[in-house]
Amino acid sequence: MSDEKVSPSASYAEKADAKDRLYSPAIDESLEKRVWRKLDRHLLPFVTLLYLLSFLDRANIGNAKIAGMSTDLHLTQGFGGLKYNFAAAIFYIPYSLCEVPSNILLKLMRPSIWIPSIMVAWGTVITLMCRVESFQGLVIARVFLGLAEAGLFPGVTFYISLWYPRRMQAARVAIFFAGATVAGAFGGILAYGIERLEGRGGLHGWQWIFLIEGLATVVVAAAAYFFMHDYPETARFLTEEERDFVITTLRADSNNQATHFEMRFVWQAFADWKSWVQVIMYTGILIPVYAIALFMPSVIAGLGYTNANAQLLTIPPFVLGCFFTVLVGIYSDRLKLRGPFFIVCCTVSMVGYIIAYTTSKPGPGYAAVIIAAIGVYPTVAVILAWAGGNAGGDMKRGVVIAMVIGFGNLGGICSSFVYNDPPRYHHGHGAMIGWLGLSIVCSLVLMYTYRRLNREKEEYCKREGITIDMQDQFKDMADKSPLFRYII
Repeated sequence: MSDEKVSPSASYAEKADAKDRLYSPAIDESLEKRVWRKLDRHLLPFVTLLYLLSFLDRANIGNAKIAGMSTDLHLTQGFGGLKYNFAAAIFYIPYSLCEVPSNILLKLMRPSIWIPSIMVAWGTVITLMCRVESFQGLVIARVFLGLAEAGLFPGVTFYISLWYPRRMQAARVAIFFAGATVAGAFGGILAYGIERLEGRGGLHGWQWIFLIEGLATVVVAAAAYFFMHDYPETARFLTEEERDFVITTLRADSNNQATHFEMRFVWQAFADWKSWVQVIMYTGILIPVYAIALFMPSVIAGLGYTNANAQLLTIPPFVLGCFFTVLVGIYSDRLKLRGPFFIVCCTVSMVGYIIAYTTSKPGPGYAAVIIAAIGVYPTVAVILAWAGGNAGGDMKRGVVIAMVIGFGNLGGICSSFVYNDPPRYHHGHGAMIGWLGLSIVCSLVLMYTYRRLNREKEEYCKREGITIDMQDQFKDMADKSPLFRYII
């Protein structure tokens, strides 16, 4: 149906462009460019800052560990020497379980209220962590941190899907997720500088890390109440013409599917087996992502570098990871492909972990860390755009995104314990190779499935005479609508 006006030998991107022209309203190209640039200016910098702070606050326990927290809280004594690992892992249980409810609440409430409120909550927890005096206190603080932070990442990912059509989401998710890689680099610099405050005000260096970073989050959260926009329909920075263009484009992109809340849309998400395959894929790549955040300083120190230098040497992997995350997101949107980019990036990261597994020399070992990071970080934006773009209807999309992120984040428990054999960390590197391989297999299954389903829908529409004018008849069917086309 969508490829009838293009040559059979045309590239996938050309066929996708033809489909976009068929399913989208006639547009003024100058208006289109102006609108998307305006959205980018008003939305992306702020949500990127929010996620930078989120990832910084979640991962700063790794910097605090080698800044003296492990010694002061006696984390190496008792509990099999795994107190730090347990404190890191406990965060992911409430974090994972609360993500689906949080995205439902985001839909029921305004984003400009819900997201700043949870930020104030977790910023307060981080600030108070500077006064933690025991392992038990650290664990309790991490539980509350997980509860508060649960809504940010799935919430912002869902939020982006409410403003941009599917073909443009990978690059935008990549830009905001790049905040995580910037946070990693900035976290290393910040930790290195804050450690110099050791003893000031009666606080140790690791306490200053929590205090300063927590207060920064609270300040930005307070501003978010005033600067965060809710939906295109209520955006004050858009003119009437621009607002109509965005709303019309989004409706055409989704085949005018349902946007209201009903529990049946939630059950549609949970009953779709493809959602669970995406959960497995996301788990497989998130385990390396969190392991990098939690243990990169320790892995680099294990190569023979001092703790202070290890803090600084975490910066290049995160900076390069940020660059490649945005680059891959841009080209994934431009070619309208998800699976091939996901597979290539997973493979690159596997190469890095294989090198890390087989060498103990500082130079090659550090290069392996960089390769692993630049491979795995871009996969996050690609799979989230893939999962959200292939879920029809606002409510199902929000739940699928939260499912993938929420259940996938349980992999953080594995990340917290798997690097337990210093200095070579064979257990950790080997586990990363296995999980990345599993994600590749799952992505191949989905690529085959989406291609087959698209072909079946095309044939069904031709046989039954179904056209785009009939889209209202299928608005509650989500991605099962015969007019819905999956992104490969």
